[in-house]
Amino acid sequence: MNFDEVDFFADASLLDDPYPYYEHLRSKCPVTPLDRHGVVAVTGIDEANRVYFDTDLYSSCNSVIGPFATFPEPLEGDDIGPIIERHRHQLPLNEHMVTMDPPQHTQERAILLRLMTPKRLEQNETFMWRLADRQLDEFLANGQCEFISAYSQPFAMLAVADLLGVPESEHERFRLGFGLSRPPGNLTGADDLTGSEPRGPLGDGEATDLNPISWLDDYFATYIEERRRAPRSDVLTGLALATYPDGSTPPVTNVVRTATFLFAAGQETTARLLATAMRYLCEHPELQEELRAHRDRIPNFLEEALRIESPVKADFRLTRRATTLGDVAIAPGTPVMLLNGAANRDPRRFECPAEFRLDRSNAREHIAFGRGAHSCPGAPLARAEGRISIERILDRMRDIRLSDEHHGPTGARHFDYEPTWVLRGLRSIHIEFTPIDV
Repeated sequence: MNFDEVDFFADASLLDDPYPYYEHLRSKCPVTPLDRHGVVAVTGIDEANRVYFDTDLYSSCNSVIGPFATFPEPLEGDDIGPIIERHRHQLPLNEHMVTMDPPQHTQERAILLRLMTPKRLEQNETFMWRLADRQLDEFLANGQCEFISAYSQPFAMLAVADLLGVPESEHERFRLGFGLSRPPGNLTGADDLTGSEPRGPLGDGEATDLNPISWLDDYFATYIEERRRAPRSDVLTGLALATYPDGSTPPVTNVVRTATFLFAAGQETTARLLATAMRYLCEHPELQEELRAHRDRIPNFLEEALRIESPVKADFRLTRRATTLGDVAIAPGTPVMLLNGAANRDPRRFECPAEFRLDRSNAREHIAFGRGAHSCPGAPLARAEGRISIERILDRMRDIRLSDEHHGPTGARHFDYEPTWVLRGLRSIHIEFTPIDV
């Protein structure tokens, strides 16, 4: 393959294994201008950190849409910051903190951080221990499952739901809203919705519209408004009454976006982290016994999984003023593509970076959660989800292995990855195992 002719944004040949392409770019320079879309690709971890930490020079307005952000006027001049601000509201996802810059980003993020206190995270962790067992109970007796749909996606979604204070009585409706209904025969009592007319995910008799999570905005808006009128002793009240650092009260819509952002940002990435961890447990069965015997090694196992397969494939910034990065001159208005998966395999930082090493001493130096002002606020939650899940899986399964039927035999395995240049993640992982009686 001629990597110089590859279109990172459209070439499906990069989906299964993008790492040779990353190495090709790094062999030229850790900061490499591409022939397409005017992009500068960053594959070096030191250079990526410089971009992440400099919010004054690099705007996050194109974080998700990358080089496809368009403006109604040319990005010309020594400083395009004023142009960004004039038209920021026209860019996709401009209302979410992932695309905001300080000071707006600072005040919106403060709402989220006030929710994720040590006490609240401790309460959430207590719930996750119960949730892990409840999720495993749904399929454990079968001795096999498709792990993402059976465990990691519903687990990640409900962990966030609990963190935000969604009552457990509403959890099944959230599963239905995200298309994560339980296997047949596992709905009981008040959760049993079989035989009812087609409804929206919260059972209000209205069909969902073209925005698949618009119901989520409506849900949180209703709760936030209710809690502001009549506060209670619950998490949703804390979210509703949270203020900006200057003491002012944010509009309801801003609080709702904070909640839905946490759902959107946390679920897919955590689900893919768990899938990657499961794949390595299956492909290296000695890890299963090692981690059973030494539970204190599970956190580093997860950090190495994050390093070697970063869930966020590409993040973007837009350069406000002329600068130099890695000895490469970058003009104002240049889209800078941060390839986290490449940076996390930078041999200048990680020895033998393509190897999965349980004892890698600097595994946590990865940038899978980003860095700086936009570092993932849900990182503590994701780490807790991973640790609890691996512990309970190892407690309740042994001889965990990949399905030859779905992934081929040892030595000729095949996997399907999500067809996107934004996320890096398995579409499915089919496993077999022997249940452990507990």
